[in-house]
Amino acid sequence: MSWFRKSCLLCSGVLGTALVLSQVLVVTGAPGSDSVGDEVRQAVVSGAEFERSRKWSDAIVHYRDALEIWPENEELQYGLRRAKFHMQIDRRYADASYDKSLLKLSEREATELLDEVLYKIHSHYVDSLSSTFFIAHGTESVYLALNNEAFLDSHQIFNTDTPELKQARRMLFEEYWNKPVSGPDAGRKIVLDVANRLERDLGIPKVPVILEYVFGGCNALDDYSSYLTPGKLADLYNNIEGEFVGLGIEMKSEEGKGIHLIEILPDSPAEAGGLEGGDYITKIDGIDVLNKPTDESANLITGKSGSRVHLNWITADGQHREGYFTRRAVKVKSVPIAKIIDERNGIGYLRLAGFQRTTAEEFDAALNQLNRQGMTSLIWDVRGNPGGLLTAAVEVLDRLIDHGVLVSTKGRTSDQNWKYSAHSASTWKLPIVLLIDGNSASASEIVAGAIRDHNRGMIVGRKSYGKWSVQSIFPVSQNCGLRLTTAKFYSPNGHNHSKIGIEPDVVVPRESQEYLRVTEKSLATDADVLKAIEMLQETQLTRNP
Repeated sequence: MSWFRKSCLLCSGVLGTALVLSQVLVVTGAPGSDSVGDEVRQAVVSGAEFERSRKWSDAIVHYRDALEIWPENEELQYGLRRAKFHMQIDRRYADASYDKSLLKLSEREATELLDEVLYKIHSHYVDSLSSTFFIAHGTESVYLALNNEAFLDSHQIFNTDTPELKQARRMLFEEYWNKPVSGPDAGRKIVLDVANRLERDLGIPKVPVILEYVFGGCNALDDYSSYLTPGKLADLYNNIEGEFVGLGIEMKSEEGKGIHLIEILPDSPAEAGGLEGGDYITKIDGIDVLNKPTDESANLITGKSGSRVHLNWITADGQHREGYFTRRAVKVKSVPIAKIIDERNGIGYLRLAGFQRTTAEEFDAALNQLNRQGMTSLIWDVRGNPGGLLTAAVEVLDRLIDHGVLVSTKGRTSDQNWKYSAHSASTWKLPIVLLIDGNSASASEIVAGAIRDHNRGMIVGRKSYGKWSVQSIFPVSQNCGLRLTTAKFYSPNGHNHSKIGIEPDVVVPRESQEYLRVTEKSLATDADVLKAIEMLQETQLTRNP
């Protein structure tokens, strides 16, 4: 995989604690939290139950839903952060590249890595941060790792309730919790002090402790910044390039049901083998995955090009099937669907699934194809589109808006402050309805913001995700990467809809199965598409009385 000269600008999202000193996580009140009502208390207790069962994904969903109702509650906020930290620890120890690369570092190499990361954060992060912030959250990550089965099992500690572990957690809380740090040198001293003490008292090697500071500090910056292992960095670049080796599925685990297939990529081994969106994989090479997390199941499915994997699955209508699938290179199309859906009125439909290097080229080809087929108006679908390259979003908007600012970015450093403007050449003038939903994020919201502010079309669906920041990817040592938020972006009228999202002009309620991707089969009954067709038909009548 080729490296970028310095970094690439990403706009993607849907790309992430009450302190306890015992084995079982029981929320007893976050530091400084106020008393709460019975309903909030029940929400906190329910979240703790998910954590006690190590159901980190369920805990995260629960805390996020509760925070929609009680956004200022500190116990819920702390529970969410704690569950995220645990899930991230689990993912690291399920990542083969973490074990093969980072855990094999020497103490000196791990310390140099810590110094490198701190330098880049202080130099490039969107907000000015103290060393205290970074080191404190690293201490928190170490504390939680000492109650995390994946971390402890990896270091041959199989009982999470020993006196030595309790004392180690107490030591972290009493001596290092939010300890002021004057700068990087003082921060490094704290990290090495903690690493030395845990090696002496628990036999845990120093390197994994140092790495917890690196990952914990990065993950606490915001929901979108993170330190990337070699495997995760390769995955990210594959997404940017739009190609990877695998079966061509998008999936999500559901406890007791298996791996739910959200989307099957066209021209993929999965499509050729008969898998369809809505199916559930129950076994991978004979291993039961009914209750396995998504990451663990993904690791079982992942393999080299040309290798085979055996799957058992249940179709959406309840049929049990099985078969072998051969992994190979799969091309991820930015435009998986482009077709005329109302020939009489010349209404075209174009689904844009992501913003990658090939997006503008695919977008042009799709529009030209639809134009040859008689398109006079367009339904542009960015539902479920999590974003991607900022430049790709600008390029496609430039095809549809002929003047003015498309988006601007503002960061802490001058090289992050940009205005991207439209050019008049080769602009399509046809009427547009843009479809969005709660999974339309970042670069998709750049599109929605520009369409709204330029009055270029109507927006239909549900409120967008609300991720209005830009990430840059910096290569770092050990073939890893640092994904940092370096700027915020603003719509042409200067609005930043972070954590708010864009409201559509026409809301179409959607109660369930929001996450299932649209297919050519489902277009005919899709409520958003039908509403868009109705609106464009009315536009045609207005234009042609």
